[in-house]
Amino acid sequence: MTNSVRVAIFGAGRWGNHLIRNFFSHPQAEIVGIADPNLERLEAIQAKLKLPTSVKLATDWTTVMNLPGLEAVVIVTPASTHYSLISDALQRGYHVFVEKPLTLKYSDSLELCHLAEQCDRRLFVDHTYLFNPAVNQGRAIVQGKTLGELRYGYATRTHLEPVRQDVDALWDLAIHDICIFNHWLGQMPTQVQATGTVWLQPQTPLKVGHPQDLDDEIILPGLADFILATLTYGNGFRAFIHLCWLNPDKQRRLAVVGNQGTLIFDELLPDTLTLQRGSVKPISPGWRGTGQNREVIHVPAGEPLAQVCDHFLNCVIRNQSSPISSGYFGAELVRVLCGLSQSLAQGSALIHL
Repeated sequence: MTNSVRVAIFGAGRWGNHLIRNFFSHPQAEIVGIADPNLERLEAIQAKLKLPTSVKLATDWTTVMNLPGLEAVVIVTPASTHYSLISDALQRGYHVFVEKPLTLKYSDSLELCHLAEQCDRRLFVDHTYLFNPAVNQGRAIVQGKTLGELRYGYATRTHLEPVRQDVDALWDLAIHDICIFNHWLGQMPTQVQATGTVWLQPQTPLKVGHPQDLDDEIILPGLADFILATLTYGNGFRAFIHLCWLNPDKQRRLAVVGNQGTLIFDELLPDTLTLQRGSVKPISPGWRGTGQNREVIHVPAGEPLAQVCDHFLNCVIRNQSSPISSGYFGAELVRVLCGLSQSLAQGSALIHL
């Protein structure tokens, strides 16, 4: 069993910088190469982190992919490039860490999962929220029935930028909240529905896959800037998600409502996780609220992305698939996104998964 992993990182943009920093500081990782088509980005990250000269910097992927002794690749590139890069890396015998979403097609995602099994390599998808201490505390509260009978959930994820040019707001933003709802409920949605509006890029088509493991392609005529999505779960629970990257009212808020209280995860507040207790009791006539109080939930310290990198490296060293965010887990989230895209393409049709 090796004690360290030789890693190459593809992509030195905003998220790539965070991953380079975390892998560079991890005692069980050795960065041997970084690839990005923008040479200025490479030079900037080299200067910022004072990377040793032994780290190969390249503007093309193949140079880094061929480095001797390479064991794992970290892919932080546009989603449209994921399939070919992952497939190439797995066939070369490398373990793969990839930024969400796994791919833009459910069938492609499943194919990569099967390929990873055939090659006996680890395929891991970076769903960082699964490693967020607040999210995991929230799951314990929901699963512990503290909220009573669950009624519905809602989430808002808005900001003014960045505006992606490769995917729409749905594929860029929704996966986070879908991931949290699924994690808290311990379920995947069975039905989805979405509506959206395109303002900035009406002439930029988005091609994604079919949610039923088919090679059929769904073509959206523009990149939606605003989305309202609904997830329906097998037990009748519904989650409503509001997404927009053209809204200066930045929000990162998600809540699950039960008949005994509401659990709120708000990343922009100092108290990120709170439990708002309260219920209604019948009076004559009508109902009255009772038992209302606000409880701040203690959240252990820890950078989620550091835990993500640590988990991936441990999976590689132990040669074990991730029990938290494997390729198959990522594929199921891609399936949900494909279903929501199909709903958008069909005028807000209800799509069964």
